[in-house]
Order: sequence, then C-alpha cells, then structure tokens
Amino acid sequence: MSVSPYALAVCIGRFQPFHLGHRAVLLQALAQARRCLMLLGSAHQARTPAQPWTWQERAEMLRQALPEELRERVEVQPLRDHHDEQRWADSVRALVAAALPEGGRVLLAGHFKDASSAWIRDFPQWKLWAVPGFGAYDARTVRDALLGAGPGGAQAALLRMAPLLHANTQEFLRDWLDQGHLPALTAEWQALARGRAEWAGSPYPPVFVTVDAVIRCQGRVLLIRRGQAPGLGLLAVPGGFLEPRDTVYQSAVRELEEETGLAMLEPALRQCLKAVTVFDRPDRSQRGRVVTHAHYFDLGERALPAVQAGDDARDAQWVPIAELAALEPQFHDDHFQMLDHFLGVLRP
Repeated sequence: MSVSPYALAVCIGRFQPFHLGHRAVLLQALAQARRCLMLLGSAHQARTPAQPWTWQERAEMLRQALPEELRERVEVQPLRDHHDEQRWADSVRALVAAALPEGGRVLLAGHFKDASSAWIRDFPQWKLWAVPGFGAYDARTVRDALLGAGPGGAQAALLRMAPLLHANTQEFLRDWLDQGHLPALTAEWQALARGRAEWAGSPYPPVFVTVDAVIRCQGRVLLIRRGQAPGLGLLAVPGGFLEPRDTVYQSAVRELEEETGLAMLEPALRQCLKAVTVFDRPDRSQRGRVVTHAHYFDLGERALPAVQAGDDARDAQWVPIAELAALEPQFHDDHFQMLDHFLGVLRP
C-alpha cells in the first residue's frame, strides 16, 4: 500500500451545516493525507440565521457523518474571524503547526469561489489542492429551508433537504430542532428577508454606511443590548446608519447620545477621540454590504458618565473590559472584533 506524501490535509470552512459536498471533500482529503485538520470558521459567535450552529455542534455533525474508522484521523479546531487579515492567517498557521508532525507536508484544500477566496493565497508554503464546486450542495439552501419554514414546518423542510445531508446529520438536526433555538432564529431570518425585499427593485446591490462608537472609561466599555432585529437581544457597541447630512463623526456622536444618553458634552468627547477604523469585510453584516466607521474614545479615569438606554437599545451599561472575552458568543455581527481591535481583548 502506498504511503501518502502529505502528513496533513487542511480544510477551512464554516460548514453551516456540514453537508454531503463537505463530506466528499473531507473523504478525498483523507485519501491524500494521513490526517485531516478541519478548521471551523466564524467560531465563538452568536447564533444567527447565517450561523445557527455553534462550532461544537458543527464538529459533532462532522464527526457523526464519518465512518468510525476515519474519525480518529480527523482533528477539529475552532477558528475565529479577525478584522486583521494577517492575524487571521497567523492563527491558521499556528493551528496547523500544532497539528503537523515535524517535517510533515501540508495539503491545503481551497475552492476559488469569488473574492472571498483570496485567503487561499496567504499560504504559499503549502501545496494547494483546488477543490471543485459543490454543485447542488449548498449550506445556505439548508439554512433557508429550515429557518424559512419556522418551528411548525422545520421537520418537514428537513425531510426535503435529505438529499443534501448524511443520515446522521439529519438525525442530529432533528434533535437540534427540538432544543428551542428555532423561534428566535426564524424571527431574525424573517426580519432580514423583509429588509432584502425592500431593496429588491434596486438597479444595483445596496451598500450601507454605518457608524459605531467604542467608549472606554475606567477599565470599562459602554455596551448596549439591541432592542430590534437583526441581533435582537445581543450585545453591541452604540451605532447606526449614517445620516445624509452628517459626517461619520457627527452620526457616531448622535447615535451614541440617542442609544445611551451619554451625559458628556461634545467638545470634551471630541478630545477623547483616539482612532477611527473602517470595518468593511463584505460579509461582516447579515444585512448585506455594510461598511462601518468605528470611532474609539478613551475617557480615561474620570467618573463613569451616566447612561440610559434609548432609541434602538433596550439596555445600556458599562461592562468591565476584563469580562468581555467570556461574553464573546453574545455579540452582534463583528462588534466583538471591534472591541478586540481597539482594546486587545484576546491578546495576552
């Protein structure tokens, strides 16, 4: 029997959910390498219509879809999203290095779908295996079928999706549908669908411009709980859409005041502005293409300004920065990444 020249095959994806197309790629990877490292992207995030399953649930779906004799050859690790693309690539390299035997060769599975596949070129030191498209297999089709059907029709929708899913995956999802996550996800899915319908007649795909405010004071950061979908009930930094006659700074301050009632005069606030960063990953928001300008204010050690939730926020509070890491799965969109970018939440 020939020995594979590759010690490790690496597959990166969200696998929301793990379907038969994913399984076919994994089996081919195991035919070419002695072991396979599956990196589950967008890990540690809140449940949303785009990401209904935690990385642990995705890992279990993946494991159950394999024959028992192959499971021990597959390692699964969570992979966070990062605003800094270099930091993301470095985290991939670190995970691969930890799984790779000394002197072993790496085979990277990659599918050139669109501009979002540019990350494949970040790893020229590894042999690239160009994976073909999945054809009829599409994870979004499964998600839309389940969430669009809602709690009353999801089991029937799962039956219709059977040709896309391994039998064990179907069983896993049947159990998952009974765990109570579906009503909130369906409500979010419907709100997003209504938003897309409003722009259906546009001659071009809409690009939205928003603003956000990261406010630090006395080792705490000002957060809200969102009062509306998308992201109902999730943690976020104060922010909203750019007004037609505002600068991004003016809109950031206006949204901050409307959502938190921050009791601080604007001239003093302006002196505390330390940085403005554009967050523009194409898939950073479920609404579609949303480019935001995040304003970072450091109020120093002064007394915490009084705050009170208003407008789209149902709660506003000063949260210790030391507690943010434990709250990561409760954040809306990429707002945890914003906080990490400015405050170094995940850095040692």
